[in-house]
Amino acid sequence: MDLPHDLIVLERAAEEQRARLAGLDGEEFDVQHRAWQEAARAAQAAIADHATVSGQSAEAVESEVKSAVRRTEEDPAE
Repeated sequence: MDLPHDLIVLERAAEEQRARLAGLDGEEFDVQHRAWQEAARAAQAAIADHATVSGQSAEAVESEVKSAVRRTEEDPAE
């Protein structure tokens, strides 16, 4: 599947926002949780749009996007 780069960027941004939740509590957690949810919604909307346009299932597109994000985060030297 040929994925648009923006889908990978949006999913990576959502994952980065999620990772920032670690160690937070109280108001800081709430603010960061909202940032994560907003980023995740943007990624999901873009995935759904791409699925509709490409005629693929949203689940298949999401799976491919998540795999692509994991591949780009792997250290090729390892």
